[in-house]
Amino acid sequence: MSAKTEFDHEQLQTLLTLARQEDLGPNGDVTSMLLPETALTARGSWELVAREEGRFCGAQIIPMLLETLAPEVTLDWIMPDADRAALKPGQTIARFGGLVCQMLAAERTILNFLQHLSGIATLTSRYVAAVAGRHAKIYDTRKTTPGLRQIDKYAVRCGGGHNHRVGLYDAVLIKDNHLDGIPTDRLAHAVFEMLNRMEALPCAPAFVEVECDGLDQLAELLKVVGLDVILLDNFELDDLRSAVRMREEAGLRGKVELEASGGATLDRVAGIADTGVERIAVGAITHSAGFLDLAMDAA
Repeated sequence: MSAKTEFDHEQLQTLLTLARQEDLGPNGDVTSMLLPETALTARGSWELVAREEGRFCGAQIIPMLLETLAPEVTLDWIMPDADRAALKPGQTIARFGGLVCQMLAAERTILNFLQHLSGIATLTSRYVAAVAGRHAKIYDTRKTTPGLRQIDKYAVRCGGGHNHRVGLYDAVLIKDNHLDGIPTDRLAHAVFEMLNRMEALPCAPAFVEVECDGLDQLAELLKVVGLDVILLDNFELDDLRSAVRMREEAGLRGKVELEASGGATLDRVAGIADTGVERIAVGAITHSAGFLDLAMDAA
């Protein structure tokens, strides 16, 4: 039921090119230009090292980072299965070699990407660990920094999480704003009418999901044929349990998944998973993840 999440390499290249322009501007690295000629043409080697415990993400984009930011620096070694790897402080993740002047200019931007992605992967992995052994899976949301969504979702996968829709274009999610003003007793009819217009869409949606704000709305949505997921917005734990029971009594287990959204903090997420929902949406794994501390040390 997850949306397609492979890299759009053209979009990624645009992002990396913008990152390069943002740092180097029209003049390049003016500080490194002050170094003697011997330093500018020297070659060096570096190690990417973890400064704290976490989950690494970024191996898949390192080749494009180097090609765009430091074309004469090579990736000489990277730890096996680096993406998703659990890191310990002091652990070497990768080794690089090449022109010193290029690494001086590229180091900060490379680290910005890798620390950002690893921070998301790390926070996601903590949520995933918190619900381990339960049926529920952790899903991301569209709460991402513009331009970074596809790599943020890649980082969520590296953390063991799952991707929700990529954008507005690939899946149907009928939210409360779409249904504003519709009485509860007309909700099923209104949604059914919307689904009847899906044939006019330019593509088949990856899934169809509808949001509800209470058990009365849920009761109406359970009457609608063609839903893949029902989003339970800011439900208390008792209401989540009731929602699962209502779905079972309607004979829709295995046909319609329930997604809890709102208030899924690390200390609450296990309790949410214990209610029996299949999906837990966590915006925090992308919008509130900090950088994982990584360093590029001279070797």
